[in-house]
Amino acid sequence: MKSLLLFFNRWLWQMAWRDSRKNRARLLLFISSIILGVAALVAINSFRENLKKDIDRQAKTVIGADLVLSNNQPISDSIEWLLDSIGGQRAHERSFASMIYFPRTHDTRLVQIRALDGAFPFYGDIETEPQSASSQFRVGQKALVDHTLLLQFNANPGDSVKIGNLSFYIEGRIKKLPGQNGIAATVAPPVYIPLKYLNQTGLQQKGSRIRYRYYIKLPAQTEVEKLVKNIRPRLKSEGIGIRTVASTKNNLGDAFDNLSEFLNLVAFVALLLGCVGVASAVHIYVKEKLATVAVLRCLGLQGIQALMIYLIQIIVMGFIGALIGAVAGSLIQTTLPFVLKDFLPIEIDLAISWPSIFQGIGIGIFISLLFALIPLLKILKVSPLLTLRASFESTADKGDRINWVVYMLITAFIYLFAFLQMGSWLDALFFCLGLGVSFLLLTGVARLIMWVVRKYFPVSWSFIWRQGLANLYRPNNQTLILIISVGLGTALITTLYFTQNLLLDKVSLSSIGNQPNMVMFDIQSNQKAALNKLTAEYKLPIIQEAPIVTMRLTNVNGQTKSQIEKDSLNDIPRWAFNREYRVTYRDYLIDSEKTAEGEWKGKVARAGDPIYISVDKGYAERMKVGIGDTLTFNVQGALLDTYISHLREIEWNRVQTNFLVLFPKGVLEDAPQFHVIMTRTEQQNVSASFQQAVVRNFPNVSVIDLGLILSTIDEILNKVSFVIQFMAMFSILTGFFVLISSVILSKYQRIQESVLLRTIGANRNQIMKITALEYFLLGSLASVTGIVIALVSSWLLAYFSFDTSFTPNLLPILGIYVIITTLTIIIGILNSTGILSKPPLEVLRREV
Repeated sequence: MKSLLLFFNRWLWQMAWRDSRKNRARLLLFISSIILGVAALVAINSFRENLKKDIDRQAKTVIGADLVLSNNQPISDSIEWLLDSIGGQRAHERSFASMIYFPRTHDTRLVQIRALDGAFPFYGDIETEPQSASSQFRVGQKALVDHTLLLQFNANPGDSVKIGNLSFYIEGRIKKLPGQNGIAATVAPPVYIPLKYLNQTGLQQKGSRIRYRYYIKLPAQTEVEKLVKNIRPRLKSEGIGIRTVASTKNNLGDAFDNLSEFLNLVAFVALLLGCVGVASAVHIYVKEKLATVAVLRCLGLQGIQALMIYLIQIIVMGFIGALIGAVAGSLIQTTLPFVLKDFLPIEIDLAISWPSIFQGIGIGIFISLLFALIPLLKILKVSPLLTLRASFESTADKGDRINWVVYMLITAFIYLFAFLQMGSWLDALFFCLGLGVSFLLLTGVARLIMWVVRKYFPVSWSFIWRQGLANLYRPNNQTLILIISVGLGTALITTLYFTQNLLLDKVSLSSIGNQPNMVMFDIQSNQKAALNKLTAEYKLPIIQEAPIVTMRLTNVNGQTKSQIEKDSLNDIPRWAFNREYRVTYRDYLIDSEKTAEGEWKGKVARAGDPIYISVDKGYAERMKVGIGDTLTFNVQGALLDTYISHLREIEWNRVQTNFLVLFPKGVLEDAPQFHVIMTRTEQQNVSASFQQAVVRNFPNVSVIDLGLILSTIDEILNKVSFVIQFMAMFSILTGFFVLISSVILSKYQRIQESVLLRTIGANRNQIMKITALEYFLLGSLASVTGIVIALVSSWLLAYFSFDTSFTPNLLPILGIYVIITTLTIIIGILNSTGILSKPPLEVLRREV
């Protein structure tokens, strides 16, 4: 209580003000370390608050209705009667992937056809150009086409587009759809047509993969959630999916909670780097103040009073830095909707989030105080004798309990804040452990370097080398502070770079050798021979053919989904029953598959014989099943009992038709099915000509040009990469400011040494070389250690998160090393030019 009252002592505030007059430039460097961290935190938290409000406000416009039902087949008469009894307005949509053809430019493209009947969307609008197109296309043989697709093929409203056997007049371009983000439009550009023309296109055939959606606008007085609770069991029994405004809010909330976790982690890392900057800046600042404190102690000032003088300075500067950061964060949040626009299905209305601002200011002040305490506590131990015996009087007290209390508070703060940002105790624990190991490693490297140089000092080396190396361990050295701050920043930057490359490598498709680069699917059985002939006419190889049969899982080891749900001890996942399975049949394994366990029996000789299937090993592990377990599938109404006799390991990143479930020959030949053919073409003109021929002769067949897919993936990854790099900018800039402030503040520790060297005859070039050598060694050691940490972190991410190999490229690693080391040297040299260009006496009078 007494210490708290001292904080409000007027005389101590006056002393803090007077003492700061000469040191305000250095204190400004101190606050620069927390400004960006607080700015990142306030920006991200403000954006998250606005996002939550807009999700609540715009959830209806995301789905365009009160209720959305979806299935892979038309609803039954009983469900039709159920919907009639609900009342309200209804709209019907059938969507599927298909090829379209632009006659004017002779271009083809795989798109998402959406055949619509009714006044959908009931909430929100299909934004088109011209504006009237969203209503006009419904009354004729007209289409709405995604605007990026029109730009890609130089087409415009007024042109025609051929869909299946029918040509449509392009009424307008789609600018935005309810609930659709930019990424979805890039992957599958939408094309709307009236539902009444769908049959005439010839695209709706037996085996076609069509998604049926029913949009319902309920009467205003309807209690939607109560209604859904009553009808859900009936809908689920027929495999019909259901979405409401409430479920959409939850789904969007969950999706953006993941985004928020990533953004919060970035802000947290930036804030931690700011903490490192605070600790390093105050550490250097306090070292210079020890002599002043000793004089004050000689005049009768108590240790706690001396501590309060500098504590007041730190808290005030922390408040100023946090305030500047909060204002900057509120401005920065206005850029986030632009950065994330391709990932957001809603419009974000930005507003000032006062809770985020107050939280940012509070955290900024708290971390300024918390991370400054360790160096500040040294003031308590300053003895008046320090004025007489500065070279021998030590203020360190390694056994001081209060230091350990502060260390525990810092650890608890980091862990609790990590938990609040990540939402998981376990994730927060691993993050803190990783951070702790990184700090220990960087500290260990710094201590080891000082010990090695001191122990094996090269006395026979040149004067410049001896002085540069001695600076690493002599009193007032900056080895520990710079290696921790620069090393941690390097580790973060490099890990982000490696992670980005891991993502790129994970999704990259091979285009070398005999790998296919064109896939044709939705091929009917009676079209397969003719399509093979057309492929041969273009002298294209048929690399792979596969029949595909759709089915659903109904039983696992004799238990249905409802029985499993009632058994709390049964760990078979419920999602296994909800999905639609696309399987194939053959009597051999392809080159992307290899046996993991069991024996593959590729044929069923006679009807009634047991059906032994092969299952992907990873899928079997997720399903909690293995060799000998039974799975019952519903194949278009026919139930098939199967036995798992074989597990496969599949290379999913290979360009192959890979399947979770593989049936033997002799079972599914007569089941409704479609086929997939994979081929390869080396020339773009041949590819375009072949695709046009396929669309003309087989309008229901869809062609995937993997070259186009690769460019689409590259475009998406560029957007993801931009977001990652933009968010990482906060941490990188914070680390940059920490580096600058640490090196600039170290200038005040080198003044007397540089002046002394000049006094005894050292020239400007020699001192410049000594300084450059010291910062070269520090920058090299810090960047190398940071890169090693990043390599280990990236390997762990590759192994445990991405399930892939990690082979770093040495050239970028060398580039990062050169950039960080060069930057450290340049800042260090520029920092020393003011000392070297003045006479020694003038420097001493001005700086010391």
